[in-house]
Amino acid sequence: MPLEGSARIVSELTSRGYNAEREAVTKIASSDDSRAVLERVIEEMPEDALVVRPTHVEAVLTEAAGRSNGPGAQRAADSGGGTGPETGGETAASTDRAVQSNPSQEDPSVSTGTGTATAGESSSGSPVETEGSASDRTGGFGERDLEIANDMTGQSTGTGEYEDFVSVFRDRLERLGSKLRGRVNHRPATSIESMPGGSEVAMVGLVNDVRSTASGHWLIELEDATGTFPWLVMKDREYVELVDELLCDEVLAMEGTLSDDSGIAFVDSMYFPDVPRTHEPSTADRHVQAALISDVHVGSEEFMEDAWNRFADWLHTEEAQHVEYLLIGGDMVEGVGVYPDQDEELDIIDIYDQYRAFNEHLKRVPGDLEIVMIPGNHDAVRLAEPQPGFDEELRGIMSAHDPRIVSNPSTVTIEGVSVLMYHGVSLDEVIAELPEEKANYDEPHKAMYQLLKKRHVAPQFGGHTRLAPEEKDYLVIDEVPDIFHTGHVHKLGFGKYHSVLAINSGCWQAQTDFQKSVNIDPDAGYAPIVDLDTLDVTVQKFS
Repeated sequence: MPLEGSARIVSELTSRGYNAEREAVTKIASSDDSRAVLERVIEEMPEDALVVRPTHVEAVLTEAAGRSNGPGAQRAADSGGGTGPETGGETAASTDRAVQSNPSQEDPSVSTGTGTATAGESSSGSPVETEGSASDRTGGFGERDLEIANDMTGQSTGTGEYEDFVSVFRDRLERLGSKLRGRVNHRPATSIESMPGGSEVAMVGLVNDVRSTASGHWLIELEDATGTFPWLVMKDREYVELVDELLCDEVLAMEGTLSDDSGIAFVDSMYFPDVPRTHEPSTADRHVQAALISDVHVGSEEFMEDAWNRFADWLHTEEAQHVEYLLIGGDMVEGVGVYPDQDEELDIIDIYDQYRAFNEHLKRVPGDLEIVMIPGNHDAVRLAEPQPGFDEELRGIMSAHDPRIVSNPSTVTIEGVSVLMYHGVSLDEVIAELPEEKANYDEPHKAMYQLLKKRHVAPQFGGHTRLAPEEKDYLVIDEVPDIFHTGHVHKLGFGKYHSVLAINSGCWQAQTDFQKSVNIDPDAGYAPIVDLDTLDVTVQKFS
């Protein structure tokens, strides 16, 4: 009997009402007769148990070994019943996938997913019998490497008091300012005021205000912990174009010359925290891939169930054998009351039923994928960012394949490659504030470049993006990521900024009436696939 794919085992268990720990699935998959072991485990499960654990499988394997008189029976029982390597890893499919890469990183290379039901599940969603299923991942659970950083779930301390706002802005200025003070001879605002006219000065501060003068020059007010000081950008200087990129509350450094009365400084240069041009991204030391998706919107009448099913079926095929990670960037469901008259576009009107339906759709993907999810603005969490991960009730509902549920934003390191996951609500604000050539919906990755340049995922406070004050600013991009993944705007786009791969992954929702009213034509049914060993991207299309 060939090895059963872990995906089929998980699918069978979930269809019987059980979840399973990864080690338990691996033990079943590695046994001599995994189909018989699976059935026996289900028969022997305690009535009140909902999760299949390694001890349940070991008990069945030991019982089977005791009934056998063969000389290898005891050895099989001692090793957990496995006939493969001691690591418990799964067998690799025989054919490597030919990966289509895009050296330019500007225009996605798109291939059409077949959505065939020959491996893992039928098109109706029921498990099918497969011999040596191609859904077996090339790397077993024991080979996987996944770490989470900057997850603020359970760490929220903000009360909305004045001191909380002071604290978060001081933290932002200190952390981002530290990246700039080495470039300029920084002086506090109050010290600059006391310096003689004509002095060379430099300051690091938050952008407090940007306004034009009657003569067409630009006046920028910087604020630090001591006070504010005005800086004048002359209209005929070459770097005046940078003024168009400024957002209030971002951290900036300026150098210039004081006026004769020391009341203003004339800007000579301007610096952003930015990603160093010398940044060299990390890559995996083996050929492994991650699927990056967002904005599933289950519960909407426009949720593209057929496209999702084709995507899930494709993940069971040999072509997807190297896809070991699935990163979902928020808006798992459509939500309730998110925008006016949304109830008229809902297929599922109860928020908990929406998550139950999402969980059923999640069951369709292979059970041996590592899944990481963050919330978005349509999800049942607080709207203000940073958004903690879901509460225990919703985590219990979304339990298929034991996903890692973390805050928005969070940094996920997979196979040594760091992925900054941020849902992307602030992209609306960046696109609205900046010139079209620097940020627009058709090229969402360009707006993401601006956030990388500012080293903050939502720099402007008091605009359309709701921000929650905390003891620290969880929205600062402290460490440069290798991949920056967002969603929210329902547009597909990717490119590289100073060697950082920026991807906005589109959505799984066809155009709604609300989107028509705001002129959004979504890119729906796409799945960007990233080769973690090269950071090349292939886009699979399922719509």
